[in-house]
Amino acid sequence: MPILVIIILALVQGITEFLPISSSGHLVLVHQFFDSAKPAEDAWRDHMLLDIAVHIGTLISVLLYFHKDIIEMLFGAIKKQETDKQGKGLLFNVILASIPVIIAGFIMHLYEPSWLLQIQVVGWTTLIFGLILGWADRQPVRHSNLSAMNAKHALIIGFSQMLALVPGTSRAGITMTSARALGYSRPDSAKFSLLISIIAIGGAGVLGVYELFQSGSLDLGFDFLVAVVIAFVTGLAAITLMMKWLEKATFMPFVVYRVIMGIALLALAYSGVEFKG
Repeated sequence: MPILVIIILALVQGITEFLPISSSGHLVLVHQFFDSAKPAEDAWRDHMLLDIAVHIGTLISVLLYFHKDIIEMLFGAIKKQETDKQGKGLLFNVILASIPVIIAGFIMHLYEPSWLLQIQVVGWTTLIFGLILGWADRQPVRHSNLSAMNAKHALIIGFSQMLALVPGTSRAGITMTSARALGYSRPDSAKFSLLISIIAIGGAGVLGVYELFQSGSLDLGFDFLVAVVIAFVTGLAAITLMMKWLEKATFMPFVVYRVIMGIALLALAYSGVEFKG
């Protein structure tokens, strides 16, 4: 794969991985522009090394950004003091919310339903779930912070994350939507979404590495390193800017952007343009 394509794909994936705008929809347009992909039925195995590299880069970025929270959660799990109760509770909810998508993701990985990558599917999910995010963002805040989250809410967010296995839904988007609908603030909704992304991104990366190792195609060369670095830098920048934005503003710019993106993808789909992976 040409280095320019690798750089652009890593940039796009790194920026959009944590924003509620669907990385899948953007990657569709990038593939269309460069016309560099294979037929849709092979797309689940295409660019596997690049996917792993991007997962590693974005995983490092979210780990770095939330390193204090992660340390607090880990210490809360091993200590019994009352002061560590909040960290322990958050860790429990993060793990609980991640279980549904782990199970669903493993099943989908076995069957590889490539029809989900059709541009029509991506367009409709980008548009519909963008509008739902707009509705959820209008709900009042009913919980002061994440320490108020109970197991029921964690599971609801976790089950909603399963929908993100359909390209265009956006993992970040659907989990932030669920958290806002449940009454959590915008910063807390984003924070919980990003924390549970650690397990989701890590799991996807492990599956990809295992598959490539089994096929004997695990070649970690210069291109791989470039993709890791770009995804890390852009992922960290995207998280930092989004969290600062949500402290003072709403999700509405992301909603508008998704509506435009969804309409653009549907226009491509119904004008006869075929998505090639």
